[in-house]
Amino acid sequence: MSENERVTVGAVLTALLFLVPAFVLHSSPRFAGSLSGFVLGAAAAALMLSLLVYPVAKYSMSFRSLIARLASMRALLAFHVYAGVFGAFLAILHTGHNYQSPLGIALVVSMLLVVVTGLVGRYYLPQTSIELREQQSRLATLRTAYDRTAVALSDKQSSDAEGPPFRDSVPQGVPILRLVEGIADLEYAIGSREMVKRMFMPWIVAHVTTAILMYLLLALHVAGEIYYGLRWIS
Repeated sequence: MSENERVTVGAVLTALLFLVPAFVLHSSPRFAGSLSGFVLGAAAAALMLSLLVYPVAKYSMSFRSLIARLASMRALLAFHVYAGVFGAFLAILHTGHNYQSPLGIALVVSMLLVVVTGLVGRYYLPQTSIELREQQSRLATLRTAYDRTAVALSDKQSSDAEGPPFRDSVPQGVPILRLVEGIADLEYAIGSREMVKRMFMPWIVAHVTTAILMYLLLALHVAGEIYYGLRWIS
C-alpha cells in the first residue's frame, strides 16, 4: 500500500470510527428509506458489488485477459481497497444511525469485518513481514558483533579498544553487556511479531467467509426493500 493510499484509507476508517456509534447523538429511523438514503444505499451496494471484480480477475484467466486491456492487477487491487472502504462509509451514512433491524446490524457488522480483514491482508501483514526482515538483519549483525567481541575478550584484548575485526559491526566503546541486551530485546520483539503474524495468517479465510456472509445479507436486505416497497416513491 502506497503512502497516499494508506493516508486516504486511514482517514476514511477514522471517519467510520465516529460514524458507527453516532446513533448516540443522532438517529433518523426514516432516513434509510428516503430518497437520499436510497441513493447512498444504492451507491454503497454498487461499490460492494464492484469488489468482486478483483477476485474474479485474479482467479479467472479468461476474465483476467479481458480486464488486463483496461487496468492492471495492481490498479484493480487499489480500486478493491478504495471501493471497500468508501462503500462501508456510504453504507453507514445510509443507515441514518438507526440500528434497530437485526438484519441491518448483521449487515453492518459483516461489512466492517470485511473491511478490517481486507486491510490486515493488504497492509498489516506485508508491513509486518518487512519489519521482521529488518529486525532479523539487525539481530544477525548484533550476533556477529557479539561473537567477534567475545573472541577479542577471550584473547585478552581491551574492552575499550575492540579492534579492527569488529569495528565495522558495532560502535566503539559499546560493552558486551549492551550487545547481549540488544540481542535479547530483538529476539523478544521478533518472537512477539512472529506470534502476531501467525495469529493473523488465516486472514484470507476470515475475509472470504465474512464477504460471503455480507453478500448474502446484502441480497436479503435489497430483497426486503423491494418486497416492502421504497418509502420515497410513495
